[in-house]
Amino acid sequence: MKIEKIDHICFAVKDLEDTKRIYRDDFGLVPDCEYIADSEKIKVARYYIGEVAVEFMESTSPDGEVAKFIEKKGEGAFLISYKVDDLSKALEELKQKNIELIDEKPRELFGNRYAFIHHPNKLHGVLTELLEGDFDLSK
Repeated sequence: MKIEKIDHICFAVKDLEDTKRIYRDDFGLVPDCEYIADSEKIKVARYYIGEVAVEFMESTSPDGEVAKFIEKKGEGAFLISYKVDDLSKALEELKQKNIELIDEKPRELFGNRYAFIHHPNKLHGVLTELLEGDFDLSK
């Protein structure tokens, strides 16, 4: 498996509109893109800072993973996503190392394949994701 770069870092927030206001007023930044992922029960604002995106996620449902995270731990760092050259190969390599994966097979969102690999308890409370493809939704 070859990790090419950090693709994005996600923060769980209760109020996405307030977070966007702070980033606009304090830093002069506006989201490069925004989206809703019904499958993940999230509403997202994405900012590109150099090559790495920063995402702020608000849950669209009280039973969503972001809502559960905030209820348990409060707002904060939720996920780090690493771009890999071949997701299927990476997952197989991790399985061969007897690493317990959240996703045995890739998921898909907006034509991009991704998989959650380590439970947050294994990596200091942060969910870890592998991503294949170009997830730049600002284009």
